[in-house]
Amino acid sequence: MAETDNTILTMSGIFKSFPGVQALESVDFSLKRGEIHALVGENGAGKSTLIKVLTGVERQDQGTITLFGRDTRVRSPQHAMDLGISTVYQENNLCLNLSVAENILIGREPMRIYGIDWSSMNALGRKLLLELGVDIDVTRPLGLYSVAIQQMVAIARALEISNAKILIFDEPTSSLDADETRQLFDVMKQLKQQGVGIMFITHFLKQVYEVSDRITVLRNGKLVGTFETRQLPHLDLIAKMIGRNLSGLDEMTKIKLRAMKTIKKESCLTARGVGRTGAIKPFDLDLHRGEVVGLAGLLGSGRSEVASLLYGTEKPDAGAITVENQPVKKFSPLDSIKRGVVLCPEDRKGEGIVDDLTVRENIILALQASRGWFRFLNTQQQYTIAEKYIQLLNISTPSADQAVKNLSGGNQQKVILARWLAANPEVMILDEPTRGIDIGAKAEIQKLVLTLAEEGKSCMFISSELEEVMRTSHRVVVLRDHEMVGEFVGETDEEKVMKAMAGSEA
Repeated sequence: MAETDNTILTMSGIFKSFPGVQALESVDFSLKRGEIHALVGENGAGKSTLIKVLTGVERQDQGTITLFGRDTRVRSPQHAMDLGISTVYQENNLCLNLSVAENILIGREPMRIYGIDWSSMNALGRKLLLELGVDIDVTRPLGLYSVAIQQMVAIARALEISNAKILIFDEPTSSLDADETRQLFDVMKQLKQQGVGIMFITHFLKQVYEVSDRITVLRNGKLVGTFETRQLPHLDLIAKMIGRNLSGLDEMTKIKLRAMKTIKKESCLTARGVGRTGAIKPFDLDLHRGEVVGLAGLLGSGRSEVASLLYGTEKPDAGAITVENQPVKKFSPLDSIKRGVVLCPEDRKGEGIVDDLTVRENIILALQASRGWFRFLNTQQQYTIAEKYIQLLNISTPSADQAVKNLSGGNQQKVILARWLAANPEVMILDEPTRGIDIGAKAEIQKLVLTLAEEGKSCMFISSELEEVMRTSHRVVVLRDHEMVGEFVGETDEEKVMKAMAGSEA
């Protein structure tokens, strides 16, 4: 790998394996002073493992790390920070009950004879945030501030604790809106000007082109290559990431048009005047057999609230819902599953997978719950079901007995989908089913949704990515300010949908 005097990090020939999995195979990566270097690839490509090796969470089996011109073996996360390497994660490991200043300076508080010098700590905490363009009351609990502010606090903490020369941003924009993302990018560019080397991991390829100088692509634990961002066309990047051309996306359009012909007039689920005070204004909605209905709207528009009411997580205080022409009287997830209505939740980690269970156990959960514990699925039945959906959804796992927490995010999402497919539902509500997963897994899930519709299922598809909603849905329902404000059928002008989302008539 060609280097220059400006290179502050070189990882050469990195190998790392886990039981049954070769996570990294002869991977190279370098980072220059004052550079934003994007690390991209599908889920399971090896990005997280490479970060763990660099930060001392895992030790490489082979390969070398050269840091600031010296061969280095990173022994632990604390050692990494001592070396000037810090990570800002998608899910911050901060203490929301402590003040902003305490979070920034925890473990390094200025002291007096009788304890912490609170005045000096608050002044220093405020100074560090002002350097990042953030002016807030640092004495208030961190939990009172937005995720975006929490990201800035994490950055300030990383810079203060480790005097970081290398900052790793791991999916930092997943929970941020457009303005918050812009603010974060401004800070990243400011740090770049100060000579900090930034490693940027994201699934948003538009952001890769917006902020990065170079791109390194991994696929299946191997290095595809490192490229100057301005010299790598967008479609070429996608092809390198997924290792195949984009004919699969074209195939989706064909499936969608074919499925339009099989949409039935009868509704699997009907909502009339359904609403909940403070959550969503009363709405009417029909989910037809063989149809994918997309919900589009800005963050906080009410999309997830609609899903919660239809699934029974929340009980409406107005209106009526019928499923298969039967009125819904009991509102609970278990009752919904028994009615053939299932929800793939937005929070994959918190509400979807059960970390400590195996892939097999996660897949059969909903089916077992609907049968009741007195009709227990025996071990052979469980394996038969699990193997069927592992193959159907192309879930990358060494076996059905692999702990689901060891899978990549995209494969965890497929396990959740497999769970609901095993329950053989009539209505599937998918809330952000592709959030935080790579473009290849996204395309597979989108095609699966259209295929399910073609087979007669009714699907509701919720996504914050408008392009994805429009590509996957036969009908798009737009929400704004907790109210359904528009509906578009068939091939629709994206600009019209965006105007409906924003409330613009122009």
